Amino acid sequence: MHPLHEYIARQIGDKIKDRHVVVMYDERNEYAAFFDEIVAHAELGDLPVSDFDNRRAAVVRYSGSFLEVRYAVEAITGGDSIDDVVIYLPGVRRDEELSLLLELEKLGTHYAQPALQQMARLTLRKRFTDVAIDGLVKNQALSYADFAALASDPGTAEGASILKGIFGQSDTTTLIASWIVDESHDAEIQAKGAVDELQRTVEARLGLRLSDEPALARLRSNVARYVLANEFRLDLTGEAPSSVTSVQATTTDSHEKAVRKIAESLREIKHADAYAKLADQIQGDLGLDERSVSGAGLGSIDTFRFEERAVVRECFRLMASSNAASARTLSDARSHSFWIERDPARKAVWEACRLMLEMDDLARRVEGTISKANGKAEKWVDRYTRDQGEDRGWYRLDQAQRQLETLLAVIDDDDLDEKAVAAIRSAYDRVARKMAEGFIKVYAYAGWTVPGVTHQTAIWSEFVAKQRKPVALVIVDAMRYEIGVELAARLEKLGEVKLVPAISALPSITPVGMAALLPGASSSFSVVEKNGKLGSLIDDNFMHNRESRLQYLQAKVPGIVTANLSEVVAWSSVTKKKITGAQVVVVLSSEIDGAGESTENRYARSIMGGVVADVARALQKLATIGIENAVITADHGHLFFGSEREDSMRLEAPGGEKVELHRRCWIGRGGATPPGSVRVSGAKLGYASDLDVVLPASVSVFKSGGDLAYHHGGASLQELVIPLITIHLKGDGVQKVEKNAVSVKPGFDAVTNRIFSVEIALGGGSGGMFAEARRVRPVAICDGREVAAAKMTSNGAIEDGVVVVEPGKAINVAFLLSDDQVKTLKIQVLDADTDAVLYASPEAIPVRLGV
Repeated sequence: MHPLHEYIARQIGDKIKDRHVVVMYDERNEYAAFFDEIVAHAELGDLPVSDFDNRRAAVVRYSGSFLEVRYAVEAITGGDSIDDVVIYLPGVRRDEELSLLLELEKLGTHYAQPALQQMARLTLRKRFTDVAIDGLVKNQALSYADFAALASDPGTAEGASILKGIFGQSDTTTLIASWIVDESHDAEIQAKGAVDELQRTVEARLGLRLSDEPALARLRSNVARYVLANEFRLDLTGEAPSSVTSVQATTTDSHEKAVRKIAESLREIKHADAYAKLADQIQGDLGLDERSVSGAGLGSIDTFRFEERAVVRECFRLMASSNAASARTLSDARSHSFWIERDPARKAVWEACRLMLEMDDLARRVEGTISKANGKAEKWVDRYTRDQGEDRGWYRLDQAQRQLETLLAVIDDDDLDEKAVAAIRSAYDRVARKMAEGFIKVYAYAGWTVPGVTHQTAIWSEFVAKQRKPVALVIVDAMRYEIGVELAARLEKLGEVKLVPAISALPSITPVGMAALLPGASSSFSVVEKNGKLGSLIDDNFMHNRESRLQYLQAKVPGIVTANLSEVVAWSSVTKKKITGAQVVVVLSSEIDGAGESTENRYARSIMGGVVADVARALQKLATIGIENAVITADHGHLFFGSEREDSMRLEAPGGEKVELHRRCWIGRGGATPPGSVRVSGAKLGYASDLDVVLPASVSVFKSGGDLAYHHGGASLQELVIPLITIHLKGDGVQKVEKNAVSVKPGFDAVTNRIFSVEIALGGGSGGMFAEARRVRPVAICDGREVAAAKMTSNGAIEDGVVVVEPGKAINVAFLLSDDQVKTLKIQVLDADTDAVLYASPEAIPVRLGV
């Protein structure tokens, strides 16, 4: 207990010792808090017994009836042996003539309205001077709680503090921070005469001398401006704007530390909303914006909202001027600002900045190693796909480029720097061109083969046919190798996964690649023309479209079942019944190729990325009906640039007899070989065919109509190297449910932007006080498929969609909507290791983009 309680208890205890019965009148209710504090240690009859210093006594508290009091104590005061008892009468004035308790008073003693101020004075003498105490006890507004706080205050060197009692704070800098953002104590400060103390405290801690202005609102405004303006000024590396220098500056190290501490306290979660409003007001009052200070002159703290915008613009400017190293230094110091964490759109801008810097670094690394590659095609494939050591695969550049372009699609153009984006895209284009030119040369020199690397035509015989049945073959149209790496990582929790590269058949177009994956292709495969149509030939079976390929497959593998990826993900009873019992299931996905060929470039990347999650979900569904083994591969890869090919990158198509013309390949007979292209005969490709294939020797395209930035058909690493994934699925694949494992707060009624965020925290089902951090995967789904992926948190980018949630700490997770056609979605949170469902939206959330 505190010193005031102990002193009062001792005074009552002395009276109990002398007279046994103490009747205590408290007309002004000054001691109610004291009696609220006492703790019962035993009982005497029906009465609680409590300590009063070195005495114990029963306690009776008056609640409106004197007779009840008399009856309550009669048993312990009516005999020869009287027990100790304290009778407390709050709000009662003693009546010397008519009181019903006069007999009890004569038996013991009465204690009529003992002066709280006098009690406080005697207690405070051990801590404060008489002069200070005189000022306090004269203040009739001070209560028992105030005096208790003063008596407990260890900071005697600072004098008596009413403010500490009001705010329940012993640290004055924290107290000032609380007062700046919370005006609810103003009336109490005024009533208890603590305004002067507040002014003295501000001057002592911050060095700011406040006027005698009695209005606390004005004082608060002045202190807030002083704190934020000085934190901003202290963080600058150059000259401050004149509006900031007009604010009084700190003059000592202790004042600077206090300013920084208060500003930091204001940005904590409990004050965050109030701080944002306050900082915006002061930013406006000081006339500050992105033009006020160069981003290069700002430090590592974002006091005001405009600062992170100024810094990221400076990062973009540096990238545009080929100074990525300086941009990286600036970005590393600022990418976790208060303002970024509050706004998913700003997180996206900074994530784009990070990816641009990563791409610049990867482009330099890849470009440096291209020159070291020797003349063997297999060495180039190894350089592209390797995943160990410091010199990891070139595919990472393609992966970063895809992730960046996905993000750029949903960021407002006003938040980006066109020159910076153009510079990074140019760097990617340059390296992609060098990769393509180098690989095509060594590929041609090797006779259009890559020793030691599986050719696409051998995948069925060497991998699918040798798997223990039932087996699934998942063919993802246009899935290039880097997407396969992401998919393999996602599948690791489902079973034993192995990823190796394979080489797609030329030309790398769908009719060729899909046929090359069919049974029999390893022994007999050609690309031919029949009746004016281009197709593939296996054992005299000509296939030129999906229908003919499926007919061939059904004839070759009786009882085989085929389904679209979307069907398996939705997993209707019809689909489940169709697949159950089949020994071989072929799942076909055309989402990537469909997005690239027909969707606006701006959003195609988002759709492509969603296929990874959908394939993982599909395999889980297949596992539930006993399919333990699967092979996942592609018909071909693709090139996808940030913008359409310029006229200088468009080649004239060969003349002669054209059978088919695509942006990256010409198939036909005769004609000339245009500059910047290479011709290869069907015979050299191993085909029993008189057709020639003409390919761009770089990353150019033929003039074939259209202006898409998405291409395939050629012989670049991105188009030819495809992922070959085998997986042995463990368990039954059923998604288990854990109730109350996490909680999710969307904070909105409808999704109105392609970037939106939710708050995720561990729930009561995650272990309570012994809970540990948990790895989770937040997703947004519609009809069983993923339509939005978690991309960012307040801690930065998310790796492979996995978020670590700490016990007792909520985390904001920003999603990126990949399908803007959906009308509703549901949020799910899965365990990252087991895929157990930890949370699922109880109701569908409407999607209203543009609202």
